[in-house]
Amino acid sequence: MESWATFGSDFYLDLSGTGGLRSRLTRSLRDAIRSARLAPGTRLPSSRTLAVDLGVARNTVAAAYDELVAEGWLTARRGSGTRVAQRVTPPAPALRQATVAQSMLDLSVSTPDITLFPRTGWLRSARRALTVAPHDAFAPCDAQGRVELRVALAEYLARARGVRADPGRIVVVSGTAHALRLLNVLVPGPFAVESYGLGFHRDLLSATTPVPVDDHGVRVEYMPAVPAALLTPAHQFPLGGPLHPRRRADAVEWARATDAWVLEDDYDGEFRYDRDPVGALQGLDPERVVYLGTASKSLSPALRLGWMVVPDRLVDPVVALKGESEQYSSALDQLTLADFISSGEYDSHVRRMRSRYRQRRDQLVAASPVPVSGLAAGLHAVLELPAGREPAVVRAARAAGLGVSGLDHYRHPDAAPERHGLVVSFGAPAFPRALAPLCRVLAEHG
Repeated sequence: MESWATFGSDFYLDLSGTGGLRSRLTRSLRDAIRSARLAPGTRLPSSRTLAVDLGVARNTVAAAYDELVAEGWLTARRGSGTRVAQRVTPPAPALRQATVAQSMLDLSVSTPDITLFPRTGWLRSARRALTVAPHDAFAPCDAQGRVELRVALAEYLARARGVRADPGRIVVVSGTAHALRLLNVLVPGPFAVESYGLGFHRDLLSATTPVPVDDHGVRVEYMPAVPAALLTPAHQFPLGGPLHPRRRADAVEWARATDAWVLEDDYDGEFRYDRDPVGALQGLDPERVVYLGTASKSLSPALRLGWMVVPDRLVDPVVALKGESEQYSSALDQLTLADFISSGEYDSHVRRMRSRYRQRRDQLVAASPVPVSGLAAGLHAVLELPAGREPAVVRAARAAGLGVSGLDHYRHPDAAPERHGLVVSFGAPAFPRALAPLCRVLAEHG
């Protein structure tokens, strides 16, 4: 027999097994305490209440309690009730062994400084959003995303990034990776990709062909006639430069001439320092460029919120592929982000973080014993190294407890090595503590 008992809140008791009811109840309570399902200090219901909940005689429960008090599992004091004894030590939860990356000062480019997430502003937006949320916000929402967020994004992207969009062209996704998974299904490969880029993104595409990059971005003249190209025009990842204006136009002409799509990954376009704003490539041809944006760098990857601005003829196929309802991003988080943008909180946060990251970038430049490039925008920089030194410096950095990667880590496996250096995030939470040991490694091995 199995039953539920109410301990102020529900608690499961298994009364199955052999023996009388009292012995089964005593054993079930003892097991609950031993396994820490009932923590030390937890107050149990009165014998009368538990008897009613279980449908047994009160004397049965009282006898079980008395036995457990005698054994030291429970304590009983007048006015305090019956509680789990404090001397009972619950077993420590099993913990996975920490990985090497977790024990290091992580300078990888995966996240912004999450310690600076705008908690107060986000909470204000969440309260406002919940206060005015329609009832359908608590049901499965349209796979295209909440219209409130799409309206806010259309205004922001047009104003801040030069994107030509209306809410009907925007599809909410959980991030750039989610967008690439969808596009990989809808667009036949192979995809042209920059010779240096994020390997995780390349792995999401069915087949890729590398195209050389230099200080002015991708070498458009080498782009093959393929159905689509994945580019980072505002801030080449990881080398850091923007796509030259002439090449921006050439990339759009390439798409038109080959009847192809350009997938524009605008992963950190808000963060610029020593240059004028670089608008989105999508503004040159909204029918050829699929714009991909995300809150991962500007706010936090934990939000799982990104967006696609797609050409008209791709809207219905993308939404159909996502499914009949939104399964990937919380509707309530979408409403909160919509308010966060519309209220001006997002712009204020970006400006604050831009100033903070610029200070960190300047600290890196001032302290580094090797040349630093890719500095005009973004949250990371490249510490240039002579040919052949990169592997030794990466090993020395990791031995010093620094989580870093070399440029070779981001190189397409079919591309020749063109540059050498470390890719370091000055936006990472660990950067202030990691700067001094990083510079020591570079001075000794770089």
